[in-house]
Amino acid sequence: MPDYSFEGRHTGPVAGVDEAGRGPLAGPVVAAAVILDASCIPDGLNDSKALTAARRAELCAALLSCARVGVGVASVEEIDELNILWATMLAMTRAVEALDVAPAMVLVDGNRCPKWVWPSEAIVGGDARCLSIAAASIVAKHRRDTMMHEYDAKWPGYGWASNKGYAAPGHREALKRLGPSPIHRRSFAPVREAQLMLELPPA
Repeated sequence: MPDYSFEGRHTGPVAGVDEAGRGPLAGPVVAAAVILDASCIPDGLNDSKALTAARRAELCAALLSCARVGVGVASVEEIDELNILWATMLAMTRAVEALDVAPAMVLVDGNRCPKWVWPSEAIVGGDARCLSIAAASIVAKHRRDTMMHEYDAKWPGYGWASNKGYAAPGHREALKRLGPSPIHRRSFAPVREAQLMLELPPA
């Protein structure tokens, strides 16, 4: 379970940062930055993948009421232009910029930090080890899932309410049948291949 030991090594505001949506074929990548109040940490913070959607929603609401939270989004267009790694770094930077106080230290899930102005440390597996990063993983995942539900209503047929844009069999089949939507990542191979198939002349 994550704990507060990483934050306790630093003085001043410490932000945890994580993202959701690096792997999907559709939709943006969303990052969150969270500065916890040590006197008001919601019970049950954990890696978002270890929680149900309902529990993530509850914890996200609790965090918004007692922590400093910033959210950053990189669009599908930015993913296709920059590639998913640098779009993720952009979303993380925007999340920290969205905080209402400058952090003295930023703890980032993963093995590298964006090129930014804040002192930072990358923590592999941080969402399962560090409470601030776990909190950020929850906010990022809940926000992105909410967006994908909205996109599912706007562009039905791909199953985004359930698969969240990941390459589930039903999503891949719909992609071949319907072609890419406006929020598909055309730099990703399965989307490019579906687009090419639609552009081929009939046999």
